[in-house]
Amino acid sequence: MSLGGGGRQQLQQLSQEIQEIEEEIEGLEGEVENLQAEKVEIDEAIEALDVLETGSTVQVPLGGGAFVRAEVDDIDEVVVELGAGYSAEQTQGDAQEILDDKKDEVDQRIEDVQDDISELQEESTQLEQQAQQAQQQMMQQQMQQQQQGEDEE
Repeated sequence: MSLGGGGRQQLQQLSQEIQEIEEEIEGLEGEVENLQAEKVEIDEAIEALDVLETGSTVQVPLGGGAFVRAEVDDIDEVVVELGAGYSAEQTQGDAQEILDDKKDEVDQRIEDVQDDISELQEESTQLEQQAQQAQQQMMQQQMQQQQQGEDEE
C-alpha cells in the first residue's frame, strides 16, 4: 500500500510554493502598511500647512518623544524633502504641491503593491487547486491499489 512517490513529491513542492507565496504576500502587506503610514504623515503635513500662518506657535519634535515650542517666523520658508537625501526651502504653496505629488506617488505605489498581492493570491489559489487535484489522484490510486490487493486474495 504505497502512495505514488511522484504524487507525494508534487504535493510537497506545491505546498512549499504556496508557503513561499504566502510569505511574499505578508511582506507586501507590511509594505502597504508602511506606505499608508507614510501617506498619513504627508496628509498631516499638508493639513498643517493649510492652517499654519506666520507667527503660529507649534511643537517641534526633537526625537525620543521630546518636543519644543517654537514660533513660525515665515510660513513661506518651508523646508521640504525632495528625495535622495535632498531638501529645499519652498513657499507654502510650493511645499503643498510637492507634498500632494508625494502623496500621489505613494497612492500609486500602494496600488501597484496591492496589484502584486492580488496576482500572488490568484497564483496561490491555482496552486492550492492543483494540490487538491494531486491529493485526490493519490487517494484514488491508493483505493485502486487496495481493491487490486483485495481482488488478488
